[in-house]
Amino acid sequence: MGEYVTKQGKATAVLVGLAHREQSIELLEEYLEELQFLVKTAGIVSKQVFTQKLDTPNKHTFIGSGKVNEVRAYVKEHDIDYVVFDDELSPSQMRNLEKEIKRKIFDRNLLILDIFQMRAKTAQSKTQVELAKLEYLLPRLTGLWTHLERQRGGTGTRGGSGEKEIETDRRNARNKIALLKQKLVKIDKQMQIQRKNRVSMVRVALVGYTNVGKSTIMNLISKSEVFAEDKLFATLDTTVRKVVVENLPFLLADTVGFIRKLPHQLVESFKSTLDETRESDLLIHVVDISHPKFEDQIRTVEATLAEIGAIDKPTILIFNKIDRYPEPPNEEWKWEGEIHPALRLQDLEKTWMARQDHQTLFISAVDKVNLDKFKKLLYEKVKEIHIKRYPYNHFLYDIPAE
Repeated sequence: MGEYVTKQGKATAVLVGLAHREQSIELLEEYLEELQFLVKTAGIVSKQVFTQKLDTPNKHTFIGSGKVNEVRAYVKEHDIDYVVFDDELSPSQMRNLEKEIKRKIFDRNLLILDIFQMRAKTAQSKTQVELAKLEYLLPRLTGLWTHLERQRGGTGTRGGSGEKEIETDRRNARNKIALLKQKLVKIDKQMQIQRKNRVSMVRVALVGYTNVGKSTIMNLISKSEVFAEDKLFATLDTTVRKVVVENLPFLLADTVGFIRKLPHQLVESFKSTLDETRESDLLIHVVDISHPKFEDQIRTVEATLAEIGAIDKPTILIFNKIDRYPEPPNEEWKWEGEIHPALRLQDLEKTWMARQDHQTLFISAVDKVNLDKFKKLLYEKVKEIHIKRYPYNHFLYDIPAE
């Protein structure tokens, strides 16, 4: 993976977050933890976190003038490379902050876009990310053209060749956006043909928050080698494998993970990739049960599925990483807003298994706990779908597996 580097080594950053009327300090702290993971995924070393509480964000600099001075003094004293804000900044806020702090400013959206750009491997995902990034940067071109020029391949660097005439920049960006959209239309048509050729088989898609273990599960079920890593967005390109459980073949797709505050430009650009999810017969929603805010992550995934028109798909809810679940849970664990220090994994299982909307199973992909149960459940659901589609071929499932 490409990383941000300087002559001195890995780039450094400070993180900035704002608590306001619509975002409590507790929620901000949770977002900032995730932002630190994003920064780490990008290969940047976070050195300090700054927070402030205001009724509403400052329309000029997002944070107050006193906090701007504090951040500027710190980055100058410690020679920090970047300042990363947890929320989306307006074009004017970004320009004003760069002018005041004298450092390259990132907001959460731009950081996620850059990570996607680093992770993209196929022509489709590279085109999708480049389009999303250009559309995001178009109104922010003043002082930010270096982001468009910086083709990292392996590394990113501070600085650039300097600003060009702004109208020329905008015209070049619009022309490139038009070309990328044309290219994406051609790629999408090719992908549609591939999906149509697979229409006779039952299609299953792994979905979930980023870094919940989808690729690890994909490797176990399909016996393939899909890239899996303990970082955000380790999988960006949709991978489809033919899988046979007992005597029943089906297609299994590993899809890009979701995250809170996902830039809408990415959702729009990746809708063709997400067609694999929308056109699937069955979803396997993977959840990291060891994450204290797993319920929030479930809601984020469900909201994204609703946005792409896939929320009503038959779904198996798989709680992964039971090997990491703290026993007993520590005081930071919360259940529907109330602290339950004695809430053990077996209590969680009972609660979620009692729900009627999804079939639920608790597993550990790493330790292969309940993997056989998972395969059996998957087999039964795929068999059910297949029988509905081909009602006269049900006798095939009475043939013993070899």
